[in-house]
Amino acid sequence: MKLLVTGGAGFIGSAVVRQAVAAGHDVINLDALTYAACLENVAAVSEHPRYQFEQIDIRDAEAVEDCIRRHAPDVIMHLAAESHVDRSIDGPGVFIETNVIGTYHLLQAARGLWEHQGRPGGFRFHHISTDEVFGSLPEDPSIKFTEDTPYDPRSPYSASKASSDHLVRAWHETYGLPVLLSNCSNNYGPYHFPEKLIPVIILNALAGKPLPIYGDGSNIRDWLYVEDHADALLTVLEKGRVGRSYNIGGENERSNLELVRTICAILDELQPRSVGTYTDLITFVPDRPGHDARYAIDPARIRKELGWRPSVSVEEGLRLTVQWYLENESWWRPLQKRQGVGERLGVRTA
Repeated sequence: MKLLVTGGAGFIGSAVVRQAVAAGHDVINLDALTYAACLENVAAVSEHPRYQFEQIDIRDAEAVEDCIRRHAPDVIMHLAAESHVDRSIDGPGVFIETNVIGTYHLLQAARGLWEHQGRPGGFRFHHISTDEVFGSLPEDPSIKFTEDTPYDPRSPYSASKASSDHLVRAWHETYGLPVLLSNCSNNYGPYHFPEKLIPVIILNALAGKPLPIYGDGSNIRDWLYVEDHADALLTVLEKGRVGRSYNIGGENERSNLELVRTICAILDELQPRSVGTYTDLITFVPDRPGHDARYAIDPARIRKELGWRPSVSVEEGLRLTVQWYLENESWWRPLQKRQGVGERLGVRTA
């Protein structure tokens, strides 16, 4: 297939690009190269004859339409998004512009191509979203997000993603556009931009800095290794039913405090401190406004209908991730100089 991947220089998008090229697909990577994007993420395929790059901002409707018309992809995999909750608290406007208006531009351009081509049955618009649109869960481990869980977004980021999800469903119901949707749990792994929790903990630990944990560290997330997620997305693309949504989880629930302690233990083994252990650096900081208590995915639909489940446990994935950061300082060191990285964000309130 010919895939157009938006946000293909970002964390999850680049994993999709690398796997799609390896699987024999032609890939057009559309990315604005904003602060969290990095072309080094796709360096492994940048010279491949099946790969092309287009630097385009999805907020630019004319450029988006022109790109989709010129390339005429069989599939659009939409991953481009502003995604950092803390930044959405400080500056929600760009999240609305990119995640909502940008998705609208893509849907209109996709619809135009699809209708111009005579509505081919194999065309797909695959919209990739987050479990954060469902809100917060109670502690009861038997309660998890399903595809039928009502939306209850609680941050500007999750509200913008919920809005984009609704637009995609509306374009399917109103215009017949063949869409697929997926909502994932928290991703982690190589090439994770160094403002998110796991890379922050790894890099602060290596620098001997405090390891900041919001509140008391009891917030629970379901952790999904990014390469597993990319594999799941390609599975949904190839096997998913049009108009259907699929929740993609890692089946690895951990509290933030448990997660940080696991990372510390791995670092103690792989690169021990001269004095003490890395857990000595753990520091509790004021919580984020509106911080959701727990996310957890019920993966029954994707497992039963598509035969997919994650292959990497959180312990295995964290070890792989820590090892990757130890071996790739040349990748993460320059990114620490980008705007806002290393600063405490998301503490502004009305």
